[in-house]
Amino acid sequence: MRNNDVSPILRRATRLVGLFSALLALTGCAAVAPDPTATPATTARATASEAATRSDTPAVIPSAEPVAFLPLGDSYTIGTSVAEHERWPNQLVARLPGLELVANLAVNGFTSRDVIEVELPQLDALRPELITLLIGVNDVVQGVPEDTYRQNVIRILDDAVDRVGAARVLVVTTPDYTVTPSGADYGDPVRQSAGIRANNAIITDVARGLGIQVVDIYDISLGAATNRGLVASDGLHPSGAQYRLWVDRIEVAIPEL
Repeated sequence: MRNNDVSPILRRATRLVGLFSALLALTGCAAVAPDPTATPATTARATASEAATRSDTPAVIPSAEPVAFLPLGDSYTIGTSVAEHERWPNQLVARLPGLELVANLAVNGFTSRDVIEVELPQLDALRPELITLLIGVNDVVQGVPEDTYRQNVIRILDDAVDRVGAARVLVVTTPDYTVTPSGADYGDPVRQSAGIRANNAIITDVARGLGIQVVDIYDISLGAATNRGLVASDGLHPSGAQYRLWVDRIEVAIPEL
């Protein structure tokens, strides 16, 4: 047989091999050909679906750390005569998950001087990121001069601003206890009420001079004169219901977290 004499069977096999190779090439082209109807959105969904199929391990999404909240003050902040969950700082963090109450340093009977001597020294260890201050009623009850109160408030707020910045310091005014059933037991109501208003004006003036927000709850406290539900069982301090009204105002003053 001559070298160029190919049998019919061999020629047919050669043609089949060539046809099969051509089909494979066409199939490969079809697999990579772009879909004219595809959009970025559908492509992204498809890619995400493929990625999910490739791995059963869930993605780890880092969560933001809560802001360390530290209230300073007296009985109105520690919530004398109400349950812990009814205190206004506790009600506030219950509403704002971005806040963490790292401590409540307030103490019943404290004056502005007590905040300086007892509460401020604890801030280094607690490292707060949001500080509130409500102080002044016991300065009135104990006859602390207004000038002394002003200087004490300046010192407290200066310290707070140095630590966290003015945007993360909040002042809450002092309620008027003289309208409560037991208010008359703590001095002449007319004189004491005037003292509370004077101290509220002082702390408001100092705070605004430093660029600090002030939440005024004084008018809410006056409701205790006619609404016994706003007074705690001791007949003197705010009830959880009154604190809830305070938090309605404090909440909207908290900077975005």
